[in-house]
Amino acid sequence: MAREKELPPPLEMACLNALWQLGEGNVEEVRGKVTVEKPLAYTTVLTLLERLSKRGAVSRRKEGRGFRYRATADREKLRRIAVRQLLDNHFSGDAAALQVFVQTPPAETETLSIPLVP
Repeated sequence: MAREKELPPPLEMACLNALWQLGEGNVEEVRGKVTVEKPLAYTTVLTLLERLSKRGAVSRRKEGRGFRYRATADREKLRRIAVRQLLDNHFSGDAAALQVFVQTPPAETETLSIPLVP
């Protein structure tokens, strides 16, 4: 991918997650696996997959009148980037604070939650 230190936008990430689950799929198969608030149009998923293809995050091969897509992005690398962003943005880079938070029982973390400011 061109932007090595950035995650793909959320909808593109949803398509990558779908492809990692499927292994390989056409637009309709990916569309069926993408989990977002409301269903995406076929053309939206097609556009997202084409963007990912242009960036090298997915490969495609011709099948009939369409294409089959396969994720080529390194899943572990994207996970590391996501955790690094979480650490930097929400824990000021303090890995120990993140570890304490993760190990805190859910009942305690609910009392720690701070309402988001609109």
